[in-house]
Amino acid sequence: MSRPLKTYIDTGLVLLAIALFSLWTPDLDRAELEQRYAASKSQTMEVDGLRLHYKESGPKDAPALLLLHGFGSSLQTWDEWALKLETSYRVIRLDLPGFGLTGASPSRNYSEENDLALLTQFADKLGLDKFSIIGHSMGGKMAWSLAASQPERVQALVLMAPDGFPEAKDIGSKPYEVPAVMGVIQYFLPKYFVQKSIEPAFVDVKALNEALVNRYYDMLRAPGVRGAILDRSNQTIYTDPVPRLKNIKAPTLLLWGAQDQMIPSANAQSYAGVLSNSTTIVIPNLGHLLQEEQAENGLAAVKQFLDAQLLAIKP
Repeated sequence: MSRPLKTYIDTGLVLLAIALFSLWTPDLDRAELEQRYAASKSQTMEVDGLRLHYKESGPKDAPALLLLHGFGSSLQTWDEWALKLETSYRVIRLDLPGFGLTGASPSRNYSEENDLALLTQFADKLGLDKFSIIGHSMGGKMAWSLAASQPERVQALVLMAPDGFPEAKDIGSKPYEVPAVMGVIQYFLPKYFVQKSIEPAFVDVKALNEALVNRYYDMLRAPGVRGAILDRSNQTIYTDPVPRLKNIKAPTLLLWGAQDQMIPSANAQSYAGVLSNSTTIVIPNLGHLLQEEQAENGLAAVKQFLDAQLLAIKP
């Protein structure tokens, strides 16, 4: 090899190493994240070997609300709603397995059955004989699965753009499965990429402020979360929801943003056609993350529904 060619190759390798180093995105230190995001009302509970991170607020003797976030999110998605709901309800929100400060499961099991078992044990350990659930997207699927498995225990159900009602041809498929090349997100995760992945969840992109992007970016760099997301993506399998949805007895609010690009509002018809007692509200000019884009708008409908079901004086 000639000296000039070798020099060019060596220089190229150095530049490539510098470029890769500049994109290297290691996990953040857990203590740093806890100081930033877990300072107030934050608790942990060990369930089946997993350290679940959760926050609880509101009167202990008030009706209990369990809030379940969506894919790639964390319990902070409910910050503004929790402040308003905790005046009348016992609000319990958690980082679901594989996300936020709960982080990766030691078993690496993110099956639907395991999620359901963990949530049931979590409710048991909190002593929740009766409770209601608000679930968004992936958390919406977990919410209706829990309500279907515990029909006498769940008092009211709010499903916000819930996942889990596939077309018949998609039953048995893996909706979140990612190509092997996506494994690089464990090592390289530019903040720009995170921002661009969230933007379709908003109608008004201006509502996606820097603080919100930073929070999502930070939580995706919590220890083990990116690997857990890949594991969950490759383990999630669509099943037929109809038999389970028919088990649900709780009055249910189906809430959607009209411009949802992730899970279209037309899906509400599929749920409404199976659920025995449901109300559908579609809010104009809102997308998938309606609790963060216009918190007050979606919350007004949710609070009216919950108050009527849980706080109204029964004869």
